Amino acid sequence: MLVAVDAGNSEVKLALIRDGRVVAMRRAPSRARTAAYDAEGMLLDTLGDGGVGLGGAAEAVEAIVMVSVVPPWTEAVTDLARRLGRPMLQATHRTVPLPVALPDGQRIGADRLVGAFAALRLHGAPVIVVDLGTATTVDAVGPEGSFRGGAIAVGAELGIAALASGTAQLPRVPLGLPGRAVGRDTAEAMVSGAVIGHVGAVRELVTRMTDELTEGAATRPTVVATGGLSAALWATLLSDVVDVIDPRLTLKGLALLHTELSAPAVP
Repeated sequence: MLVAVDAGNSEVKLALIRDGRVVAMRRAPSRARTAAYDAEGMLLDTLGDGGVGLGGAAEAVEAIVMVSVVPPWTEAVTDLARRLGRPMLQATHRTVPLPVALPDGQRIGADRLVGAFAALRLHGAPVIVVDLGTATTVDAVGPEGSFRGGAIAVGAELGIAALASGTAQLPRVPLGLPGRAVGRDTAEAMVSGAVIGHVGAVRELVTRMTDELTEGAATRPTVVATGGLSAALWATLLSDVVDVIDPRLTLKGLALLHTELSAPAVP
């Protein structure tokens, strides 16, 4: 059984993967100070959800594969793998088998590379990945199968929080699906701007990237949406430009990465 860990800026997801399928998953805030404690607790809880007794935890884990943008979580999971005596694979620009058609490709975030790698393997090229999380990233894989780059924008939740913290009188309001574009009060107006405005930005980025990727080619890219806001909030608003909604794209990418890198070389 494979343990996959996706440690993002706001949330950590830990999943058990068997035969390429997520069989159990836990989420937790990515608190840096308690990473070591949280990592072990999440593993034990997830193993329990997957029907594995705590006494058989070490035996049940074949390997751990991780992508992380939070250094304390990287250290915590690496230490956990060492204590369990299991191999650990970390996704980086060196380990993700995805050609990068950029002059400084080593500076691309590993989470972006894993998402692009997973989308390429699952849906073919060209492909565009829209990751709706703390930041919104829109990344492009060209028809030749290489990572071309993309765009990074403030995520909708971060944007609405910034309005409250950066202004004198705007309140903190929960992010939800707006019923109308014309907000009838301050809270509705903030949600309209944060959500519908953000959808407009994503749609424009996808449209322009599609034009650039299909210049001189006939194949339109598949557009895959992932991230914490991809399922409930954005499914209907982005249905005109998004082909696939897959909140577990990164976890699937980690499983694919482990499978490819652990497979014996073909003579």
